[in-house]
Amino acid sequence: MSLFEPESAPEEAPDISRPLAERMRPRTLDEYIGQEHVLGPGKPLRLAIERDEIPSMILWGPPGVGKTSLARLIARLTKCTFVPFSAVTSGIKEVKGILTDAEQNRRYGRRTVLFVDEIHRFNKSQQDAFLPYVEKGDVVLIGATTENPSFEVIPALLSRSRVYTLRALAPPQVAALLRRALTDGERGLGGCEVAMTDDQLEQIAIHSNGDARMAYTALDLLASSAVDGAVTQQVLEDVLQRRMQLYDKSGEEHFNLISALHKSVRSSDADAALYWLARMLEAGEDRMYLARRLVRMAIEDIGLADPRAVEQAIAAQQTVHFLGIPEGDQALAQLTLYLAIAPKSDAAYAALNRAREVARTKLAEPVPMNLRNAPTALMKDMGYGEGYEHAHQRQSAMTAMECLPPSLAGTRFYEPGDRGMEKKIGERLEEIRQWKERTRASANERSDR
Repeated sequence: MSLFEPESAPEEAPDISRPLAERMRPRTLDEYIGQEHVLGPGKPLRLAIERDEIPSMILWGPPGVGKTSLARLIARLTKCTFVPFSAVTSGIKEVKGILTDAEQNRRYGRRTVLFVDEIHRFNKSQQDAFLPYVEKGDVVLIGATTENPSFEVIPALLSRSRVYTLRALAPPQVAALLRRALTDGERGLGGCEVAMTDDQLEQIAIHSNGDARMAYTALDLLASSAVDGAVTQQVLEDVLQRRMQLYDKSGEEHFNLISALHKSVRSSDADAALYWLARMLEAGEDRMYLARRLVRMAIEDIGLADPRAVEQAIAAQQTVHFLGIPEGDQALAQLTLYLAIAPKSDAAYAALNRAREVARTKLAEPVPMNLRNAPTALMKDMGYGEGYEHAHQRQSAMTAMECLPPSLAGTRFYEPGDRGMEKKIGERLEEIRQWKERTRASANERSDR
């Protein structure tokens, strides 16, 4: 597209050969459904569009929520030359050519809106190419992405842009779009005279998972499968089949779902934990990844409150490895329920963190002589092993020998909780600690005499 074409191109007649989702893109802000939190009356973005004062922006949201439609609306409603561009199909070389033309265009008093779809596909160095042109105002950059811009867009570009988060459409909003498509005789399916019930439209809306493009595609297919203008329930079920989950194993939703699973287990919410597990299973998550995360939960969040949790976790991991899909999924479900219901303690986890902090920040003292082995005569003469007390040579199988370096003597890293098995472990540990204190005190009294 040339940057020097007329600002307002004549309206094209609808092309019925194009996909329904493409034909039904909104032409006005009032036709645009959803995203009221940024486009509702009086909202800053809507006011900016209405006043033709568009800032550079990043539109972040899941597929099919209207990112591209919003960018095209801006092109229709503002007095800017609009240049659409996809990071999937073109490279940075083409971008630089467009940016150079935009710089020249600005000298003639005309602004350029550069819409970059899938902007996260550009790497960090490629995104740097936009900076001088955005900074000088040669272009208004509108980037669209399904990935978290905090991780995928360079900070310098983020600081020069507004980030607008677009939300997945609610089922009633998707259903409203479908009703419009059914009755629109110019761009939609109004001329096909296809009748569908509100319940059927709701099923499509739920199936689409907030993705309007997916909903339009299903509706188009259903309309072509209608018999005498009616869509039977069997045809509806055949077309919808299995709902595709919004999920990217390397993207943010992957981490959102595993976080929800972990925190539900930690909160002892068995039903929620099972739901989030089911979401990940249905999305095709790697079963061994789930097993590893559940083993981590057993160690980190249950610990010694139920020492069998780790045993159950490793057994489940082995079961998943042995049985595979789908039988191994039941082992993951059983383990998830076990961990959610088990008593919780992070005392061992916190104890290790405290010990590691001391190991990192304190002087690395030498190992006390009494704890060193003396495999040679020279080492024995140097005092290695001197003062060592062998616990198994005592009736109690305990000694009062200090095993920490002198500067850390008496330090307590592990403080057991009072839930589950750890309560008994804590009672036993306290008995040991008190016995050592009494024994040491008695030995000190004898040495003072």
